[in-house]
Amino acid sequence: MAAVCNLHIKGVSYHGFHADTGRFERIGQVKNLSGGNYSFMEQHGISKLDLKRRNRMQVLKILKQRGPTSRIDIAGTLELTRAAVTIITNEMIEQGIIQEIGEYKHVTEKAPRGRKKILIDINHHYKFVIGVTIEEDIVSVGLSTLAGAVLDKRNLAINDKTDYGTIFDFTEKSINEVLGDNCLDKNSILGIGFGIFPTMYSRLGIDVDDGEPDYTKLKAAIREKTELPLVFDNSVKGTAMANIDFLKTKDINRHNIAFLQYGNTMHFVVTNLNDPIVSYDNRTNFVDKMIINPFSDRTCPCGRRGCVESELTPLATMAKLREVFSPEKTPFLYEAARGSFEGVTNEMITMAYEKDDKAVREILDNELMLLAVLLNNLYFSTNPQKIVLHQFKFQSEKAFQRLKDAVTEIGGALVSSKIELSIIEDKHRFLSGCALAIRELFFNRGGFDTSSNN
Repeated sequence: MAAVCNLHIKGVSYHGFHADTGRFERIGQVKNLSGGNYSFMEQHGISKLDLKRRNRMQVLKILKQRGPTSRIDIAGTLELTRAAVTIITNEMIEQGIIQEIGEYKHVTEKAPRGRKKILIDINHHYKFVIGVTIEEDIVSVGLSTLAGAVLDKRNLAINDKTDYGTIFDFTEKSINEVLGDNCLDKNSILGIGFGIFPTMYSRLGIDVDDGEPDYTKLKAAIREKTELPLVFDNSVKGTAMANIDFLKTKDINRHNIAFLQYGNTMHFVVTNLNDPIVSYDNRTNFVDKMIINPFSDRTCPCGRRGCVESELTPLATMAKLREVFSPEKTPFLYEAARGSFEGVTNEMITMAYEKDDKAVREILDNELMLLAVLLNNLYFSTNPQKIVLHQFKFQSEKAFQRLKDAVTEIGGALVSSKIELSIIEDKHRFLSGCALAIRELFFNRGGFDTSSNN
């Protein structure tokens, strides 16, 4: 049911801010919506605070998407009066949430007549945010602005033998160091966002019921160490959000992306400016069990032949390379690893590919072609504006260009133009947690103080 807002816009009475559309719905002329000691709005369960929050959310959404924007343009987009937008934005300016940044500079010689446009933008230093990302190979803790600018970071390499205590102690120590080293108190911090990779749930004591993780135990443990607001979610979602929220160059046409995180389990998210639309991870096997090579002689443990899990994952690649590892077929790789396949690293594989080790080249080029098949299928099944690859295992410009060429060959130039690499570097993986916290505690709450709402 739509909420009632009691607004008069451009000679027409509106009521009902519709949560699904994010717009005020016209219902005709409304003369009196109050009765007795309560308003019609409150009668239907929508408080003035809720309405204010939604209005502010809409303003922040526009600024996030477009960057610096004038009040008049915001009013036109939201179909509000200039006066209403002025009231909303002036309050947010007083609170330091947004700021005026000067006059609009016209690129043409003849500027339009009338009142000059004053641009406003998010004050990205209004609060800072701490991000914690825990994945199979790393614990990443860091500090960023609301725009995702990195201010500080701490990283700990881990493996399948690293225990809960080590992870927890490093996280606690790093949060305290980030606060202390940057002379920040709790009033300067929006909150802490935790991005947890799904395969790490059991190691961190996170129960999963019907596919949904329960962060209660972990949250309680963290709550004993800090009073800051906490946000917990899937790290894949967070990294996908970071790739749409933290772009330095604003693209008003960029609303949604598909995001593929590479690993021994493939994780896939479709996200937009607000929240993920669809999230797939290792519990659904959405990507892992896709058949991309039906003529393959490789089968996965589940019995499928030619699926992503048996053809494209790092484990699959290593299995193929092990079969050909020799001085004759992989001379560079063999020498780099000193004749021991256990010493082979991803960096060595990349170098062997660049040095044209014949067998390495054949295996990886074939995988790039299979990846192109996968990307083509994902694009036409989700229709995103971009497909972003995170932790792309072929870490070279040459390999990425070969992938683009393969996508062009299979799916056409249009699909190829949609493929890009993640903006999140390995050393900045904590930005996943930052993005989760900023979405939940800032944009989804209209910039309101969150300290009492967690």
